[in-house]
Amino acid sequence: MDNEQRRAFTGQHESGAAETEAAEPPEPPSRLPPRLFPLTVKERERGATFPQSERSRAFRRRFFPEATAALWNDWRWQLQHRIRDLAGLARVIRLSADERAAVARHTGPLPIGITPYYASLLSETDPDQPLRRTHIPVEGEYLRDFGESDDPLGEDHDSAVPGLVHRYPDRVLFLATGFCSTYCRYCTRSRMVGGGEYTFSHAQWERAIDYIRQHTEVRDVLLSGGDPLTISTEKLEWLLARLCAIRHVEFLRIGTKVPVVLPQRVTRDLTRMLRRYHPLWMSLHFTHPEELTPEVAESTARLADAGIPLGSQTVLLKGINDSVPVMRALMHGLLKLRVKPYYLYQCDPITGSAHFRTPVAKGLEIIEGLRGHTTGYAVPHFVIDAPGGGGKIPLVPDYVVSRTEDTWTLRNYAGETYRYPDR
Repeated sequence: MDNEQRRAFTGQHESGAAETEAAEPPEPPSRLPPRLFPLTVKERERGATFPQSERSRAFRRRFFPEATAALWNDWRWQLQHRIRDLAGLARVIRLSADERAAVARHTGPLPIGITPYYASLLSETDPDQPLRRTHIPVEGEYLRDFGESDDPLGEDHDSAVPGLVHRYPDRVLFLATGFCSTYCRYCTRSRMVGGGEYTFSHAQWERAIDYIRQHTEVRDVLLSGGDPLTISTEKLEWLLARLCAIRHVEFLRIGTKVPVVLPQRVTRDLTRMLRRYHPLWMSLHFTHPEELTPEVAESTARLADAGIPLGSQTVLLKGINDSVPVMRALMHGLLKLRVKPYYLYQCDPITGSAHFRTPVAKGLEIIEGLRGHTTGYAVPHFVIDAPGGGGKIPLVPDYVVSRTEDTWTLRNYAGETYRYPDR
């Protein structure tokens, strides 16, 4: 690797400059040291801004009074100031006894990690608020129920080389990092994210790239982790460039929740870089309509404007999004952001997830409540990722009433029956 490639991988800049975007006019000098990541000349000339909702602004002024709007909109500042322990949570949220006990006993991977931006969306007083339930541990997380395991999808079994899962004939899952800016408590890779025995390195990346290069049947590479968008822009470009240089790789995908939990990461520099590697697709992880903020509208708009097709992957969660009205509101909101609802996942039976999982019938009920009652663009595929490595299996409500030798009798969304000739 030459010096330029090494700098790109490590995220070093010769100039030390990085992109940051201000959301409002400069504020009076604070007690903070000089900015580590000043605005670039081009950005000052362009006057680029990143929106900041009133809710975020009020949260910042209350809990991070030394932080200017420009600092708040610096994604590196957001990462550096993540809420990561009991004291940090208790400062911004009135924890229930259940939450407090669960946080206090936590060790190992899947730590607490919440960006200040996303923490601003959590209810301070209501432990049953959907977003709060998905990111603050409760004691149920430490119970192992029937059928649960640490690796329910059998990814370790299907790892061709460390960090590369080759399950389907023509595509691979490339686990680029074990780091997330914000940790969902129902994460299917809770065994490996945020610490533990799994490691990710440049040497591992090289082995995975060599494997893909040698296997010409691989035409589709999905980058996941952890979250690939937490990697520096230069380091991520290093990886994308090498994958795109493999002739039989036809397109790349990135699976990420960053545009939802750390929307400030979607800088102009990032989108300029990503658009150089088309065809590139992105799967975003949305959970609830309360995530559809002005900041997220900006992050998704920047990605869509860069020509990146956006799909949404949503996990069905008990008491959080397991109703037709909530799911309809989420799917409609996504379409307005130019995000196509793609998958609705039955929650994987990861260890400690019983308090999140619904009956499979609930997912079918939701799909039936969407199909025909809204545009087909708003109806995702309901799938179960089969335990043990069977892959994604789609489930649909049964609309077939009966069939004969020459006729199918079908039921529509309103419960009316129709006959279709099929001799």
